[in-house]
Amino acid sequence: MPPKLSLISRIRWLLLAVVLPGALSAADLQIEHVTIVSPERVSSMRDAQVRVHDGRIVAISKAGDATAHSSADTIAMDGSGLFLAPGLIDSHVHLGAIPGMTPEQEAEHPDIARAAREQIPRSFLLYGFTTLIDLISTPQELARWKSHDIVPDTYFCGGAALMDGYAMNYAPKPQRYQWWPYMLIEPGTQAPDGIDPAVHTPQAVVSRMKADGAICVKTFFERGFGGVRDLPVPQLETIREIVKVAHAAGMPVLMHANSDEAQRFGLDAGVDIMAHGLWNWNQQHSTPTELTPGIRKILDNELVQNVGWQPTIQVLYGIRDLFSPSYLSDPRLSRVLPSNLLEWYRSPEGQWFRVVISQDVKVPANANPSQLERVVNEEFAAVINRGKHATAYVIARHGRILFGTDTPSAPTYANPPGLNGWLEMHRLIDAGETPAQIFKSATLTNARALKLDQDIGTVQVGKRANLLLLRQDPTQTIDAYAEIAKVILNGRVLDPSELAANAPR
Repeated sequence: MPPKLSLISRIRWLLLAVVLPGALSAADLQIEHVTIVSPERVSSMRDAQVRVHDGRIVAISKAGDATAHSSADTIAMDGSGLFLAPGLIDSHVHLGAIPGMTPEQEAEHPDIARAAREQIPRSFLLYGFTTLIDLISTPQELARWKSHDIVPDTYFCGGAALMDGYAMNYAPKPQRYQWWPYMLIEPGTQAPDGIDPAVHTPQAVVSRMKADGAICVKTFFERGFGGVRDLPVPQLETIREIVKVAHAAGMPVLMHANSDEAQRFGLDAGVDIMAHGLWNWNQQHSTPTELTPGIRKILDNELVQNVGWQPTIQVLYGIRDLFSPSYLSDPRLSRVLPSNLLEWYRSPEGQWFRVVISQDVKVPANANPSQLERVVNEEFAAVINRGKHATAYVIARHGRILFGTDTPSAPTYANPPGLNGWLEMHRLIDAGETPAQIFKSATLTNARALKLDQDIGTVQVGKRANLLLLRQDPTQTIDAYAEIAKVILNGRVLDPSELAANAPR
């Protein structure tokens, strides 16, 4: 039980513990004797006192300040020896599907699906992600995601895919035209039966997104990969018009762009954020270890234009690790994924996506698992190195890095919710980013880029009380997020031990 509570507060604490084990409602909350670490501060504020009312921070003072006050029923928490930081923001997630499961498989295994959908929001919180941005969603999909009791604050971008281009090409016809309500139909293109092209112009699409509550626009430049390499891509004028209309509506524009051609296109179109690192280089730029003059020119132009950069390095490991025989034995997975889902992943049915990917890997027909893993690792080594070196170049020149994971990047189980973000941090450390830079990119920089900084991203009066109580200083080590003391979501205090998938229920 927390110290320094009045008798009334002690009774209230006990009642809450009975009604909401491990969590407090968004009642008045006072965190005392804590060290505040916030990205807008030059230095931390020691022995601070933070008061929360109605889910927002209403006062910050030195502990014991005579002007500080609280009501008799305020819940007090002793933050001695702890660090209070803003909750993390993952600016690139996809929440519509269960990782590694098709909709048909989800329908066939309702108990597994139910447990997964209940746990996934908790797993993001377990690693400190109190805010998520789903880059391709709709109000209906977001309502389903938010239907659970404990869910990070979540916003969405509308996905403005070119008709029949990436990524709507993976959905079957004619369903794809209903599933992608913000698709673009360019002039001169034959619209599908029953689809009015007038509602799929840049102006109409952005207006509909805005009305639906989207905070940003996601566009795509992708000719394909694997066995698909001839997908249509948008015309430059189409995306320039998207950018113009979106900016008029106060919405930033992100572009799926992981190749040199795509990022040059995005620069010409004026997009705000490259939603991937630069890891696919054409033959002219082919080298696994050094940036060529052509690649440096692209990156230099992005630095000059202050384009936001989401490295999403962990995406590549999310495919590569499907071929690791030991991956599903990682004990960390049991904290973020239900046991019945992990068991299903190990089944032949659960390995379906691995089988699909293996068809594009050149290995002997009789290769054993170890040989297959070695070949896949060799194939991915070059593209991983390219992404790492390009990211390192941007980091070293103080580019606008935005923390995002693309969880999950595909129907892969190797981009597990929450944990995937912590693994992305390790990739960024390898590329030269410091813990302090990661902390800022996952809080204030993300909040500013997505125009959410009036509400979140810092520990300041007036901000939403999405906070982390940490045992270690997050500007010094990313290990701070591995063992979080408490997660505070809109003033509601959550115990990480009860957010874990393997916690007693």
